Amino acid sequence: MPPKAEGQSGYTLIAVDGVDGSGKTTFAEELARLLRAEGLTVVVLHADHFHHLRATRYRLGRDSPEGFWLDSYDYAALRHWAVEPFLPGGQGIYRERATDLERDCYLEAESIQAAPGTVVIVEGMFLHRDELREDWDFSIFLDVPFSVTAQRMASRDGSPADPEHPAMRRYVQGQRLYFAACKPWSRASVVVDNSDPGQPQLCAPSPGQIAEEAE
Repeated sequence: MPPKAEGQSGYTLIAVDGVDGSGKTTFAEELARLLRAEGLTVVVLHADHFHHLRATRYRLGRDSPEGFWLDSYDYAALRHWAVEPFLPGGQGIYRERATDLERDCYLEAESIQAAPGTVVIVEGMFLHRDELREDWDFSIFLDVPFSVTAQRMASRDGSPADPEHPAMRRYVQGQRLYFAACKPWSRASVVVDNSDPGQPQLCAPSPGQIAEEAE
């Protein structure tokens, strides 16, 4: 971890951003493993545990890219429970989740006290949005083309392997709206080509292959 990554709060907030199927969860867990091997205390939190409820997520329609980009996540809850506790002045008391997707309900999850000096890795989509970009002490954007991520999602979820398939429009076009608005590769501390998750490659902070597909 770069020496400048530690936050003024005594905690360190690291974001792992990327499109669906880019390998964020696996990358975050491997990063956590490596940091723990260095003797650090690490917590991994998942943005997918802070979704809006179904009525909000689909208020613009189930096929809406705008709805996917704008309404998927409850950023107020994400910041309150998974980010602000680790900012300067925060007490390190966090929650791992705020919603249950299957039951479509809010949760009163247990509050947990993080040990001083904990490294907190938050993994998820859209983490370089305007309301989050200044919160991270260090951030990573995983650059993987849609042609690869769609294949991974097909194996994982049974969705179409073609990113241009109509059933993928909500997700792929929603990500392209994110790219147009935020250019996350330019906001990240580092960009990692995670096309081969067994051999992630550090890239220059440039648009990269995923942005080329988005044009």
